[in-house]
Amino acid sequence: MTFSFRGNSFLILAVIVALAAVPVAAQQSAPQRPIIVFMTDFGTQDDAVPICKGVMLGIAPEVRIIDLTHQVTPFSIADGARFLFGTTPYYPAGTVFVVVIDPGVGTSRKAIVAKSRRGQYFVLPDNGLMTMVEDRDGIEGAREITNKAWMIGSALSSTFHGRDIFSPVGAHLARGDDWTQVGPELKELVRLPIAAAKVEQRGISGEVIALDGPFGNLITNISGEEFRKLGYEFGDTARIKLGSTEMTLPFARTFGDVPVGKPLLFIDSRGRLSLAVNQRNFAQTYKISPPVPLFISRK
Repeated sequence: MTFSFRGNSFLILAVIVALAAVPVAAQQSAPQRPIIVFMTDFGTQDDAVPICKGVMLGIAPEVRIIDLTHQVTPFSIADGARFLFGTTPYYPAGTVFVVVIDPGVGTSRKAIVAKSRRGQYFVLPDNGLMTMVEDRDGIEGAREITNKAWMIGSALSSTFHGRDIFSPVGAHLARGDDWTQVGPELKELVRLPIAAAKVEQRGISGEVIALDGPFGNLITNISGEEFRKLGYEFGDTARIKLGSTEMTLPFARTFGDVPVGKPLLFIDSRGRLSLAVNQRNFAQTYKISPPVPLFISRK
């Protein structure tokens, strides 16, 4: 088929005119809505979480609020730090994480904003929640929240800073307010005393640090890379000492590689060595409650 410019000139001209009439802003992709990722140990039985969300939406109506979880073990700063560490890599720069796991609410502990070197913001109590993110991503800066204009209420509650401080500050950040206006700079943050696994000639010493939700898998502080230094391959069995109990467990790729009801060692989706029972609850089966020391012999 031969294309005739003359025969199609009117159509081409019409398309050019139509495109010129579209505003430039409409031709570009729509801007991303700001994101707040919200995590607490409040649970969902009462009105605490929706109250905080209402505060956020009142300040930044366009914000998307994503619930990380509100079922953090009550008062467990370590669990909160672990969940932050696991979640933050999947969100873009500019995301605001509002975290309220705050056993020291109303005391002299500081309410802060921290900015990571990945460009994410964290609005939370300065109680160690940032430890694991700081170690991996680094901290560009941190500030204490003292600016009353960024808070709500004429009289702040001594027990509900999630509503009065953390939620409004998170919303101010999400709508683009200058984070340096929140308060004075902090030089260092409170850190959790997180024990590291230790690879020795005989094997590796570590610790069971948490349980994997309702499944009862044991989460350890031993990375997959550290465990593999012991020489194990899939299908091998490993001699372990869990607390005072000695066991021999297969190192498997996934749960179904062992019969139902049988235990295994595996590398979980976060890259940590874990212990599980196929279609059963390891913690309940073996009556384990973290923290528990763990030793794994070299192959």
